Amino acid sequence: MRKLLRLFSRKATFSDGEIDLILSNEDVADAECGIRDGYTFCIHKHDTQKYAGYVSLRLGESPALFYLGHIGYRIEPEYRGHGYAARACRMMLPLLKRLHLGSIVITNNPDNIPSRKTCEKLGCTLESIVPVPQEYRLICAGATKKCRYIWRIPQGE
Repeated sequence: MRKLLRLFSRKATFSDGEIDLILSNEDVADAECGIRDGYTFCIHKHDTQKYAGYVSLRLGESPALFYLGHIGYRIEPEYRGHGYAARACRMMLPLLKRLHLGSIVITNNPDNIPSRKTCEKLGCTLESIVPVPQEYRLICAGATKKCRYIWRIPQGE
């Protein structure tokens, strides 16, 4: 994993010409949540310092990740409505493929329509809407239910 990290650290930016992903945190391990490794990228408007949000990849499996999901994202209010979350997720595809991930989970709150639309844009499948047990509500920002979307990672080029 560290060799992979060095590979991406040398070229810390992914870009699609509209937004750039800049590696900001490579130490997102959290044993309590079952996150064994991961990456956080800041989303910036292309070739600017204008921060538009972030996207994180959490690697591992645990009861907490069942509700948190493997990918998390946030887009700042002034940049919403442009599809940046879906673009950022797609821009991570080379990393996801290099990690040999066949599928990942993205969760969101049932009333978070923009996040649900992001999952639809990615071609995710809604697996279920699950109640969040009391012991995981704090890490889920108080959410009582979570939508669990499965994103099948396309293989090959």
